[in-house]
Amino acid sequence: MTIRYPNGHAYRAPATKEHPHFSSAYTNYGKRGMSLEEALNESNVYYETQGLAVVHKKPTPIRIVKVDYPKRSAAVIKEAYFSTASTTDYNGVYRGHYLDFDAKETRNKTAFPLKNFHQHQIDHLRACTAQGGICFAIIKFVAHDEIYLYPAQELFTFWDAQVAGGRKSIPYDEIQDHGVLITPQIQPLIPYLKAVDQLLN
Repeated sequence: MTIRYPNGHAYRAPATKEHPHFSSAYTNYGKRGMSLEEALNESNVYYETQGLAVVHKKPTPIRIVKVDYPKRSAAVIKEAYFSTASTTDYNGVYRGHYLDFDAKETRNKTAFPLKNFHQHQIDHLRACTAQGGICFAIIKFVAHDEIYLYPAQELFTFWDAQVAGGRKSIPYDEIQDHGVLITPQIQPLIPYLKAVDQLLN
């Protein structure tokens, strides 16, 4: 199947392992081979069934332009377009607060490359923050086997510095100092709401 952007260019998955949807396996707890995104999805199911929060992964908006019908009972999508630029991965409500965040992984040992974010995602996080939303990134350093909640306000500082000609990454030490370490467990797999509690407090 061919998926195209609104400008008509064909979508190609990045070869880099920095891309959040083609990342390394999450293997600390739960199912072997689970990605960070899959572990977050399962964590969100747990939170909702326990009545703690309602958080969902946002669907990617796609416009279908070509469909084949090899059988009357089946349809195969042959070509589609991203109808709009996606924003962040997740949003929802927790303790009366709106949450909006993205999940990213990196194999870099010393820094988180800002190329993992796009301007429209930063703009979206800024807009949500301005309305009082709790916004952040969940970042996994694969080499260190560590996951952090990193507040959007800290991310904005480095993004703006990059735009002004500064460094194009956030140092690992900075994320250690200003992020909140999330320790995986059995249920939920990624207890990120404990880190959100620290932001709220």
